[in-house]
Amino acid sequence: MSKKQMLPAVALAAAAALVLSGCSGGSDSSSGELKIEVPDIPMIEKIGDNEKEVNIVAWSGFVEPAWTDKFEAETGCTVNRKIAGTSDEMVQLMRTGNYDLVSASGDASLRLIVGGDVQPLNMDLIPNFGDDIVEGMKGQVYDTLNGKSYGVPIGRGANILQYNTDAVTEAPTSWDVVWESDSPYAGKILAYDAPIYIADAAVYLMHHQPDLGIKNPYALDETQLAAAIDLLKQQNQIIGDYWSDPTAQITAFNGGDAVVGTSWEILKKLSANDKLQGVLPEEGATGWSDAWMLATKTKNPNCAYAWMNYTSSPDVNGQIAMNFGMAPANAAFCELNDEARAHCEEFKATDEEYFKKVWFWTTPIEQCIDGRKDVKCTNFQQWTSAWLTVKN
Repeated sequence: MSKKQMLPAVALAAAAALVLSGCSGGSDSSSGELKIEVPDIPMIEKIGDNEKEVNIVAWSGFVEPAWTDKFEAETGCTVNRKIAGTSDEMVQLMRTGNYDLVSASGDASLRLIVGGDVQPLNMDLIPNFGDDIVEGMKGQVYDTLNGKSYGVPIGRGANILQYNTDAVTEAPTSWDVVWESDSPYAGKILAYDAPIYIADAAVYLMHHQPDLGIKNPYALDETQLAAAIDLLKQQNQIIGDYWSDPTAQITAFNGGDAVVGTSWEILKKLSANDKLQGVLPEEGATGWSDAWMLATKTKNPNCAYAWMNYTSSPDVNGQIAMNFGMAPANAAFCELNDEARAHCEEFKATDEEYFKKVWFWTTPIEQCIDGRKDVKCTNFQQWTSAWLTVKN
């Protein structure tokens, strides 16, 4: 298994806009159901005979011969894979009508749903989506709208605070070491390079400036967005560098150019550096969660449903999670063997208390997903424009 397989650019945020105007209804963040106006697309009621193929847009490492060969033998569905490097690319590819499935992250899901590019799923046709799927990946705001499920969970991970114990001798408990201007690690701080990183600033402000009224880091009105940008500009004065390429992130930490900053559990592991440690700070963190989504214009719905069911089984879902470096969606994988148990422990697979502190990427939209109805929130186009001012 190569690094390329385990290090897709899953974290790259798209720079395209999602502007929702004239939407009706509100949001119920406690239930994970966002109520907005979306295209009325019927759900498939029953499965028919398998077609001969299924065309999938996926992150690198999600669709590999180690498990596709068996699927093809069992179903007669040839798997055609298209690797995508960013969420924006995934959205564009899905809109061509040439693909049946996509392994979408939360910064693409809402765009696909409200654009009518993906259809609601009939979970009764996916028996492996059952009680063993971790509760924290069911019914989330980024893939469940108006009580309808649009995504079959694959895996999740947090954006942790990583530090080098040689330089950071006292284990940090707060993100203040990367945000505050008096940080003793100024010049050796590494931050993520994407508009969605604005949410990381919002998470910090939620804890330290409660008067701003931020309840969800992806639901920022203009005043709240301005405060997040001010914090990011303050950070820019003490930053060592920004990263979007995982290999560059590993190189910066191992080479000593960075001693503290944003990371993923898998990057810490692949660094093979015992001096690097990671923590989920007291403020919580952002994170990512991926799910299979079915194209509205799918030409191969039966093979697509077969694939979603197959990859939701404990062993296959676990293979994907281990290959990519994330917590699996199917907790039954964690009981299969010692290797599986070790992986699940390392990536906090069934630790819901841990993931309750993680705000999974969700595309910012004008309808405030924190439930506010008396204000318009900023959308991703505004976030993208604002992000461009941070490093100037």
